[in-house]
Amino acid sequence: MADEREPVKVLSDDECWALLVEKDFGRLAVSIGDQPEIFPINYTTVEGGILLRTAEGTKLFGVTVNNRVAFEIDDYGATDGWSVVIKGRARALESAADIAEAEEASLVPWIPTVKRNFIRIDADQISGRRVTFGPEPEAEADAS
Repeated sequence: MADEREPVKVLSDDECWALLVEKDFGRLAVSIGDQPEIFPINYTTVEGGILLRTAEGTKLFGVTVNNRVAFEIDDYGATDGWSVVIKGRARALESAADIAEAEEASLVPWIPTVKRNFIRIDADQISGRRVTFGPEPEAEADAS
């Protein structure tokens, strides 16, 4: 019996957020000048967005000069996979109240470096796809 699952399923916003909550590793994409940059990061979800920590450097500079960012997570196994992409606006948290709230999220760096800066990404758009792996279907014969 053939697999009757659709090869590509568009995920709802709720399905995308559920996947984001389950994971803690993703990729942050920024654009500095005319150069794209992408960084692996650990993160946590917050109401309507993503929270991450960073040291001084390219990520922090990138969201300062151009706050339009993309954030992506994905996963796959032997038979299927999925990805979720957020497009939104990032900002470094500066107020004592925002930083105190961010510290309550218990987001700790994975590597032994000091990361005193919090960045929040507020989602403008979220999209996701679940894909089923398999062979490419046969092309239909030309009817002419």
